[in-house]
Amino acid sequence: MAPKALVLGGNFAGVTAALSLKRELGADVDVTVVSKSTRFTFNPSFIWIPFGKRTVRDVSVPIGPTFERHGVDFVHAEATKIDPGAQTVETTRGPFGYDYLVIATGYLNDFDVIPGLGPSGHAYTITTLDGAVDAAEGWARFVNDPGPIVVGATQGAACFGAAYEFVFNVSYQLKRHGLRKRVPVHYVSAEPFPGHFGIGGLARGEKMLDMFFRMTGISSVFDVAMEEVVPGELRLKDGRRLPFKYAMIVPPFIGAQVVMDSGIGNPKGFIDVKDTYQTLQYPNVYAVGIAAAVDAPWHTANAVGVPKTGFPSETMAHVAATNIASQIRGEEPTREENFADMPAVCVMDAGNNGVAILADRMLPPRKWGVMIPGPQNHLGKLAFERYYLWKTRKGYVQLP
Repeated sequence: MAPKALVLGGNFAGVTAALSLKRELGADVDVTVVSKSTRFTFNPSFIWIPFGKRTVRDVSVPIGPTFERHGVDFVHAEATKIDPGAQTVETTRGPFGYDYLVIATGYLNDFDVIPGLGPSGHAYTITTLDGAVDAAEGWARFVNDPGPIVVGATQGAACFGAAYEFVFNVSYQLKRHGLRKRVPVHYVSAEPFPGHFGIGGLARGEKMLDMFFRMTGISSVFDVAMEEVVPGELRLKDGRRLPFKYAMIVPPFIGAQVVMDSGIGNPKGFIDVKDTYQTLQYPNVYAVGIAAAVDAPWHTANAVGVPKTGFPSETMAHVAATNIASQIRGEEPTREENFADMPAVCVMDAGNNGVAILADRMLPPRKWGVMIPGPQNHLGKLAFERYYLWKTRKGYVQLP
């Protein structure tokens, strides 16, 4: 009887881990994916949903048929309890045993960071699909009754790229609607300087971001903590008050509820791992993607997290799949990839412009790092979205 590998999560890291392992071992492993969603969603495109440039269907594909074609069992359910000692996972569809477990459960928004955030709060958030749809409904109302805009990322946030992309897309949309000169826009961030991005910044990045802010007429406030969001106003801890008619704020992330309920993660719900992506206590349990804990190598006045985006999530998943395959063959898991050593590859969209961000290492110290501006980056991001959804639909996780 073939060993059983269970994967929790069906997005970037989960899809990659499951299909990579099945591709490597074929009939020599039984792979099951448990996911609370039946669709893979391309999170980088959430920035476009509020402006009507994308719909929910445009940025997602059904994942069950892909798994079926590749011999992976798919269970549409939510994991509710992980018991590494008993090697079982409780789900809303019953218990599942495993020989090897890959936790790729992603994140939740930590709306408790300041009062006034969340679905019942006073600012939109685009880091989830539902949040982006809500932000779209709000934007449609805003265009007919415009006023000041505030976009920002709280202390402890890590997804700064989405905040930058959103504010520059806001500026582009205001120009299209003939509103740019009438609508003041503020960008607020806990980052110590423009272009930090949660990766420590790159050479000349601060000057380039300052140039983008000047070109688009956006006022920026950095190295500041937020205090609360009240109706029509963002309050900062330094006493400043920023009025708004429309606000989008990126909060910090915490781990999935099942990780916190199972007591296998740190206080934020992320799981400490080795460079093999094995958990520290259980050599047959792996954590990949956003579920894996990554410590920031800096201390700043206001907490700044580290972004775990699609590229490193895929890398972690490939490492985990290779190591599980080694274990099944009776070998030691020797493939390692430290998060800090992974290359930084990102494209920041800006409506009809953008910036490519490339570096030899995700975190400093680095030998090189560049930021390349230009409209080709906007076109490149559009093309990559189509490519990645096609790749996922086909299950071609071996492609870059």
